[in-house]
Amino acid sequence: MTWSDRLAELGIELPGVAAPLAAYVPAVRSGSHVYTSGQLPFVDGALAATGKVGGEVSPEEAKGHARIAALNALAAVHALVGIDSVVRIVKVVGFVASAEGFTGQPAVVNGASELLGEIFGDAGVHARSAVGVAELPIASPVEVELIVEVR
Repeated sequence: MTWSDRLAELGIELPGVAAPLAAYVPAVRSGSHVYTSGQLPFVDGALAATGKVGGEVSPEEAKGHARIAALNALAAVHALVGIDSVVRIVKVVGFVASAEGFTGQPAVVNGASELLGEIFGDAGVHARSAVGVAELPIASPVEVELIVEVR
């Protein structure tokens, strides 16, 4: 079964690649790895939510937004090399715009990690960082980037 087949089996459709907000590209290949730029939870070209997690955005909502951001990162990988070129997910970095005192960043970034596990199984097991930050671009509650090994 290919990763494309797995996505279809799960009923997951990769979105179009989100347009960069500044002077960068969505993903770059170096050797056998693709590095994505940080991806926000855009849905149909619009940010799905704004605000800080533990404030205007609940942790559970933010977990869903991390899932969307991870899908956008996979879309960037797919546009560059094709999703079926993925060997494994190497690392996930998740940034969470956090209200003062919020310390649940790992649970929020699980939205990205769990999605990758659903799609890639053992090849989706990865190293990870979940970082709380004061602000993210355009008031996004989350941002996700990936490092992916490819053929």
